[in-house]
Amino acid sequence: MTESVDRVAEKVISLVGVTKRYGDVTAAHDVTFDVYAEEFLVLLGPSGCGKSTLLRLLCGLDSVDAGRIERNGTVLSGESVCVPPEARGISLVFQDNALFPHMTVRNNVAFGLANQPKEAIAERVAEMLDLVRLRDVATRYPHELSGGQQQRVALARALAPKPSIVLLDEPFSDLDRSLRIGLREEVRAVLRSTGTAAILVTHDQEEALALGDRIAVQNDGRIEQVATPEALFGNPASRFVAEFVGATDFLVGEIASNGILTEIGALQQETDAPI
Repeated sequence: MTESVDRVAEKVISLVGVTKRYGDVTAAHDVTFDVYAEEFLVLLGPSGCGKSTLLRLLCGLDSVDAGRIERNGTVLSGESVCVPPEARGISLVFQDNALFPHMTVRNNVAFGLANQPKEAIAERVAEMLDLVRLRDVATRYPHELSGGQQQRVALARALAPKPSIVLLDEPFSDLDRSLRIGLREEVRAVLRSTGTAAILVTHDQEEALALGDRIAVQNDGRIEQVATPEALFGNPASRFVAEFVGATDFLVGEIASNGILTEIGALQQETDAPI
């Protein structure tokens, strides 16, 4: 998704000045960004930077201390407002998939559809199992499935209620590399086929660059930059972004009239305009 498309597409989720503190620790500081219809946004940063906190705030497991969260223009979290998780239209896929061990695959997928007619539930569950290619294991239990199959069941369960957005909290991190690469591509394709927006949390730069339409780089509770993978490489907004996203070398330089003087020579601008 290009930057120009982002600006005209429908906003699904908006975070505006969101702050969250746990005691003396500020896990999210003045966070502002949007997620657009059908967009796959990756929230990238080192462990402990506040990524999972943002997911908890988005799905209503925690309340914001300042700012607001909106879905399709409706405030979900803000001053004196906190819509309960089940009423947000947001689904969450946990790192450990969080399937119910005493339920079959079919019943796990049906869990979020309890208030619908039985016929509608059966039809939707079958549709989701076909989507993730697991209809043949519908009567099995989670412990009878592989790690990849369990994550696909978790995705089917998340998509079954037709959420506005799916949140993915490092769902591939516990899988072997070969399985992880194949599954992430499959998950990306499933989300694209359903037209569902998503936020993926990861600390894996290669994963972020491979999957994201845009990437939000987080550091110490703050969002340093939100941009396409190409823009992050070509025009990082901070030294942290440059160092974290890719291999970098830095040179000490002195600004001259139309360039920069470094120990390896002068770097000239293409124009005569002063720096």
